[in-house]
Amino acid sequence: MMGCGIDIGSRTTKLALYDSVKQKMVAREIMDSQLDRGNQVEKLLDRALKTAGCVRKDIQKVVGTGYGRESVSLVDETVTEITCHARGVLHFMPGARTIIEIGGQDSKVTKLSAEGKIRDFAMNDRCAAGTGRFLEVVAKLLDVDIRAMGKAASRSKNPAKINSTCVVFAESEIIGLLSKKTPRSEIIAGVQNSIVSRVMGLAGRNLETPAVFTGGVALVEGMAARFEKKSGIKIRVSRQPQFTGALGAAILAAEGT
Repeated sequence: MMGCGIDIGSRTTKLALYDSVKQKMVAREIMDSQLDRGNQVEKLLDRALKTAGCVRKDIQKVVGTGYGRESVSLVDETVTEITCHARGVLHFMPGARTIIEIGGQDSKVTKLSAEGKIRDFAMNDRCAAGTGRFLEVVAKLLDVDIRAMGKAASRSKNPAKINSTCVVFAESEIIGLLSKKTPRSEIIAGVQNSIVSRVMGLAGRNLETPAVFTGGVALVEGMAARFEKKSGIKIRVSRQPQFTGALGAAILAAEGT
């Protein structure tokens, strides 16, 4: 059975095809989210079908998740991001107990039981200070490619203190640091530490292992290491972390649930 999962986020839209016979993701596509989500998803699906060598009638079901999951008529059913990310993580890492997910506009910490059931979760969706959006703002402010931020932060020996919990105030704080000639590497490292502290505040004291880091921010070099330093435990980055939600949705679609 072939399932299609669509994760429509605030920043990017991801699509995955999952073959339940082969038990693997056979195609994946990603694109910056657009206003015309229906047309965008059609394009992504056509590309994915071509990659997988399939046609639309091979797809049993389409499950949507993410910020814009209710906005596309192609979707047969919608499922929360928390459920889909958990399913996607468990596909790659059975036995995972904690999921740290940081996307463009929100961050979540999900705790799983030994059986893989969602036991508890916490989400920050009211402020961008603990999300990928914060990194985007900082990258633009510092004129640094977001893909190079991790490498820059690794040169830091004395990360700057970013005390503000609001992106607007943090931006003013960073401008102040720049006026004092604070090195960009120190500022970036400070921003990364600030995001980690914000998200760890959601996690509480008991962060069980194995712990898995997923979402687009997991691709930023050095972020997982900063979580490890803050938490004192090993943090594993999920395989293809941007597609975890779409994969989970596709698996649920293939299972017909």
